[in-house]
Amino acid sequence: MQDAPADIVDAVFAIACRTLPVDHAYALQQAVQEALPWFAQEPRAGLHTVHGAASGSGWMRPEGADALLQLSRRARLALRLPAHRVQDAAALLGRTLQVAGWPLRVEKMALRPLSRITTLFSRCVVLAAGDEAAFVIAATEELGVLGIQPGRMLCGRVTPVATPAGTHQSRSLMLAGLTREQSLLLQQSGLGAGRKFGCGLFIPHKDIADLRSRSD
Repeated sequence: MQDAPADIVDAVFAIACRTLPVDHAYALQQAVQEALPWFAQEPRAGLHTVHGAASGSGWMRPEGADALLQLSRRARLALRLPAHRVQDAAALLGRTLQVAGWPLRVEKMALRPLSRITTLFSRCVVLAAGDEAAFVIAATEELGVLGIQPGRMLCGRVTPVATPAGTHQSRSLMLAGLTREQSLLLQQSGLGAGRKFGCGLFIPHKDIADLRSRSD
């Protein structure tokens, strides 16, 4: 089997951080951009938000506007980056980011290539759509522009993502029955808005519980 193309990778950082707000996406974006000023202008860069441990069949998001995530030592910060930015991202190592007032120390970095798995999942996709039916139509249209026709599409819970410009109502989205080429293209391109604050990025469905580095 051919390796996945290396032009886009996930730079995965071990972190020392015990607590973050559940809705930390925008605050994390701002902290990363303060440390990496080029991040905001890099069109193919995005970030994965930090998630807690799995519970039951998957990660369980605490409820409430002021809810906090209690993180284990296995929690990770991951940036999806073009390969030529990986060394630039290493500037995060040893720094302590302030994320909505909570300290997050960035430690060792490992690289993870995109997956060739043909079932993908995104926790948060932001599309200009209202109810679930409209969301599915909008997703189908955007995927069609990329030349992607999944065999199965399943959208899930609505998750609010707050930014100064307003609160985005995102939905989780699982796509199955992709070809390997379509899977790689979607991981490279993302879907919808908000790539810089953790939305529209896809990961292999079998890995949705966390974003652990393969080096663990």
